[in-house]
Amino acid sequence: MTIISVRVATCAAAIALSLSTAQAQENQRDKESALSILTDLTMEVSPRMAGSPAEARARDWATARLKALGFSNVTIEPFTVTSYVRGNESAVLTAPYPHKLAVTALGYSGTTSEAGISGDLVYFATLDALKAAPAGSLTGKIAFVDHAMRANQDGSGYGPYGNVRRQGPAIAAQKGAIGIVIRSIGTDNHRNPHTGATSWPTGTTAIPAGAIANPDADMVALIAMTGKPIKLALTLTGRTTPNLPSGNVIADLPGRDPTLPKIIVACHLDSWDIGMGVIDDGAGCAIVTAAALKAQAGGKPLRTIRVLWAGSEEIGVFGGDAYGKAHANDPHALAMESDFGADRVWNVKFNRVAKSVADKVKAALNPMGIVPSADKADGGADVGAIIEAQKLAVIDLSQDGTRYFDLHHTPDDTLDKVDPVQLQQNVDAWTAVLKVVANEAGQIIGE
Repeated sequence: MTIISVRVATCAAAIALSLSTAQAQENQRDKESALSILTDLTMEVSPRMAGSPAEARARDWATARLKALGFSNVTIEPFTVTSYVRGNESAVLTAPYPHKLAVTALGYSGTTSEAGISGDLVYFATLDALKAAPAGSLTGKIAFVDHAMRANQDGSGYGPYGNVRRQGPAIAAQKGAIGIVIRSIGTDNHRNPHTGATSWPTGTTAIPAGAIANPDADMVALIAMTGKPIKLALTLTGRTTPNLPSGNVIADLPGRDPTLPKIIVACHLDSWDIGMGVIDDGAGCAIVTAAALKAQAGGKPLRTIRVLWAGSEEIGVFGGDAYGKAHANDPHALAMESDFGADRVWNVKFNRVAKSVADKVKAALNPMGIVPSADKADGGADVGAIIEAQKLAVIDLSQDGTRYFDLHHTPDDTLDKVDPVQLQQNVDAWTAVLKVVANEAGQIIGE
């Protein structure tokens, strides 16, 4: 081989190595993107019902992915839960007109036999109307509760109208009902029922409780207006099941000064079983993880950033409570959470954040058109316990919730609903905040 040939071969090898390295770096950057994390989680482990084998696979998936992305101290912290295991579901109007309704059981619903139950359906226009029903007036009957939830940007309707689901079944049971169906807690007009947990106060026996799709609820309301007696056949064979395995996944990006209290960013890994868990809350896990990684660009931040992928949020915020107890003595400075879909961030809220730090965050977000709110941040369910235990500083990046409750807890919570541009805007906003707070040497917690 001539000297020229050797030089050519050496040059070609160097170019090939350079291209190979560049491709590897590009592949790593892609794996770090929110869209890649969300797509792979959805494709490989969806849905992820709390306490199910799928949630366990999701914890293993998260552990492997976070390690591959360069996180340290990646740990599964197990706990057990009482969860709901779905069964057969059917709701059929049998009088005055036959209609098969799109129904789903609420989490912790009581159980029917395979034959189901049937009875007179009593219509209530609101939760307050149900509350006003005389004691014993629903004995042997099935209640139906309507409501008027509408879409809005901040999602504030979920509080009052969500009480139809949270409280309605127990109230109906206490008045003698053998079952209840509600209009889905959602803002869409698709034939997709919305699930979600209900609760039973001590001493209240759980009755079968389901939600029907909004168009079907419209039909029930129309029939009720005729004044004709309505009868319903309802089958919900799912069961509340104790001692199921769940757990949190935590991972750290260590800061330059490990003595400083850390920043915690959270999401929840579990999802309801009737969709794919994308909007609620795979997107949140993708956003906080991608942002934590992007915050490392230009050099390791001063403070450690911890990512919490909480388990069993949907059925009772068990993961957040478990984290708060396990890490009550582990110093934190500030908590944030993403659990409101994947649409754009439009405002920022603060609570107990030092004014100097809040001002820096506002300045970082201002070029993105993200404006400060006078309302106080609450942090979200999965960081609530640790915030309360340590009186942490809190920042909320509020997302546009106009279409969130079209998809929330439905079969329509799927990957195609994510707008990649808006998803990336979330990551950029989170990254801007993390670069400020994780590099703050002074006091973060303020009045």
